Amino acid sequence: MSFSSCLSHSPLTLKAIKPCGSVGKGQNFCFSFRSNESELCNRHIVGSGRLQGNLPRVNLSGDRSFIGGSKIVVKPNATGLLPYPKRSRMQASCFIGSQLASTAFTAGTVAVLPFYTLMVLAPNSVLTKKSMESSLPYVVLGILYAYLLYLSWTPETGRLIFASKYLLPELPGIARMFSSEMTLASAWIHLLVVDLFAARHVFQDGLKNQIETRHSVSFCLFFCPIGILTHVITKAMTKPATKEGHGV
Repeated sequence: MSFSSCLSHSPLTLKAIKPCGSVGKGQNFCFSFRSNESELCNRHIVGSGRLQGNLPRVNLSGDRSFIGGSKIVVKPNATGLLPYPKRSRMQASCFIGSQLASTAFTAGTVAVLPFYTLMVLAPNSVLTKKSMESSLPYVVLGILYAYLLYLSWTPETGRLIFASKYLLPELPGIARMFSSEMTLASAWIHLLVVDLFAARHVFQDGLKNQIETRHSVSFCLFFCPIGILTHVITKAMTKPATKEGHGV
């Protein structure tokens, strides 16, 4: 108000604008206005505004000068340059969670590969039989899955799983739930454990009934239902031949 009042009573000539420096802490921008009369205004002009974009808040202060005219000094507000610790901590937490999910995904995949390799390349080896009788891989992967599930679980997870009025999951809710990397990693570990368990059952059943299982075990790694289906078909086709051999 004061600044506009002064301008309305006295004609001004605009001098060359010379910035005192770039916008930053402790730096000023000086804009000089010279009045044609001996005195422009006896009041100080104080205002505030925000520069466009993400630049900091600045204060405008005017000082009267009989020699050099009136000056408006733009002083950046230091509070606009302060960092956001909460946002930084949130970004760091998201980065750590993403790294953990990626590491768990890779570690789980690598952990099951030796067992499939033994069942396919050396099905009759003593090492393979003892390895498949052990419950250690299921215990380790089960603990990893429980930990990832704990990290990925939120109050919204339960509502997404039991979204319908019949307390049954719905596809849009499940798709939204699996938009999280941590949830995807836990689901992947879940699939690895179930697939390995099914592959072990197929392998042991093949040893018991003397049935070829390498193709079925290979399918169980990534396409477990197809692996179980091929084992059932192989078993059904092999049994008549086995009975005829024993009859002879």
